[in-house]
Amino acid sequence: MSGGHGHVESGNKKIALLVAVLAALLAVCETLGKSNQTHALSEHITASNLWSFFQAKTIRQTTMRTAADAVEAPFKESTQPMPPGLRTQVDTWRKTAQRYETEPETNEGRKELAARAKAKEESRDKALAAYHMFEYGSAALQLAIVLAGASALTTVAWLMFMSIGLGAVGVAFGLLGFFAPTLIHL
Repeated sequence: MSGGHGHVESGNKKIALLVAVLAALLAVCETLGKSNQTHALSEHITASNLWSFFQAKTIRQTTMRTAADAVEAPFKESTQPMPPGLRTQVDTWRKTAQRYETEPETNEGRKELAARAKAKEESRDKALAAYHMFEYGSAALQLAIVLAGASALTTVAWLMFMSIGLGAVGVAFGLLGFFAPTLIHL
């Protein structure tokens, strides 16, 4: 065995180690990416459900107000007073309509539902941003693995350096996805 051949074997071992590290980082990025994708879908569904509940409350509120207005209208233009039982019903409808606007005790008034839905949308958007960062990181790591393999086959040193560089880019995207997914928008 010549000294040059031993150097190639040592270089291939280093490249094999580089590929193993890149593959492990790729697995982490893929797992975190899928987790964030699932979380984003879940938050989107929850936000949609909350907005649907908000719309239902709005329809109920409008119905109560319309019923109260319809019953009161003839008496506003008349000298005849509204019967007490009817006044009680109108007041009940108006109170119910107001309750639909805000219900802090149940967290299910229109105001609370809108706030909850917006919070879920923000969570969804952050998870989607993280998902995209992990996807970019995964793509860079996959390319780094391909270049490392090509470097091992061809013994072209600049391919290994490109592989290391792309691996660093992949790790950077992965870190962004984990720590600051909304920092940059691509």
